[in-house]
Amino acid sequence: MRTGIKTLTFVVGTGRSGSTALSQVLRLHPEVLSLNELYSCIDGPPALSHQHLTGAEFWRCLREPMAVFDAMVRSGTPLPEFIYNRHPEWRYSAETTGIPAISMMTLPHLTDAPDALLDALEPEVSAWPERPAPQQWHALFGTLASRVGGREAAVERSGYSLHRVDTLYELFPEARFVHLHRSGPDCALSMSRHNGYRMISLLREILRRSGVESASDLTDDHIKQLPDDLAPLLGPQYDPALVLDREMPVPDFGTLWSDLICEGVDHLSAVPAEQRTSLSYERLLDAPRQELARLADFIGVQPFAEWLEEGDEILDGTGRRDSSLRLPERALSALRDNCARGEAALGTGGTNSAAVQASTSGS
Repeated sequence: MRTGIKTLTFVVGTGRSGSTALSQVLRLHPEVLSLNELYSCIDGPPALSHQHLTGAEFWRCLREPMAVFDAMVRSGTPLPEFIYNRHPEWRYSAETTGIPAISMMTLPHLTDAPDALLDALEPEVSAWPERPAPQQWHALFGTLASRVGGREAAVERSGYSLHRVDTLYELFPEARFVHLHRSGPDCALSMSRHNGYRMISLLREILRRSGVESASDLTDDHIKQLPDDLAPLLGPQYDPALVLDREMPVPDFGTLWSDLICEGVDHLSAVPAEQRTSLSYERLLDAPRQELARLADFIGVQPFAEWLEEGDEILDGTGRRDSSLRLPERALSALRDNCARGEAALGTGGTNSAAVQASTSGS
């Protein structure tokens, strides 16, 4: 990389696997620039492409509010991971101005004054020369690192990110990848209780009914043909009951989890073995110091004793494991059946294999 950042690592996964807590731990490391949910807020071209962008064009990608996230805030279904909207004293609002994309979860993770950091970045980034988008990203990582104290390693972590591995590897072929994963039934149960994954499941249903692959392919005609309990979800505001109160069987989220795992394991197989490793949520809770030390070694930073102690305190596993065992027997059996494909992918060809663990633990 041609910035002050020496290594770039992506922590990827299905989400609901302890990744938010891991970002909190990474933020405390003095050598790590922790980029929290950056690519959850800034998705797709032109920013995630090889397209040439001027500094002003790149800044618009960072600054333009993400419509679906603002709609969730306005509708009373914000994600618990959203940070900016919790602070009414800050300048931007989903109801009026829209919240800048990079401000929703990334900048407030780095500073208690995200508006000031946004203001400082705007003239600098806007003045950058035209160059391919990946080069603009590298410049941004270096700039952010210098503004938060000179960091050596950038780690981007987005919860719902396995589907993006192929794009990230294409754009950043030197990057390292950490697959954070969790027991399928427990992860799926957590998804079923989370606003974001309930919305993801509903959006997948909308795409299935419309016969298109992406929300960007939806037309007005598609939307007019949707039932009354789905079409409003594509608007600027909707009744929160459409998401929160809808009956959504837990086993269906096992299917979602398996779909995401199988797709992600396939994408990760294209990444050279020395550039990828895995991190089990359960193992992270059982042996946090050991696993954090291994993670630090992989991303190229020192496993400082004080940092390991802080991480040990944050990664408290009380009540976080085996939650699915409390489901009724029939629902648990169906959930396990629907998670079987994903569990098999993790155990036979994915980054959960012992061979991959061994090949990357010393990278």
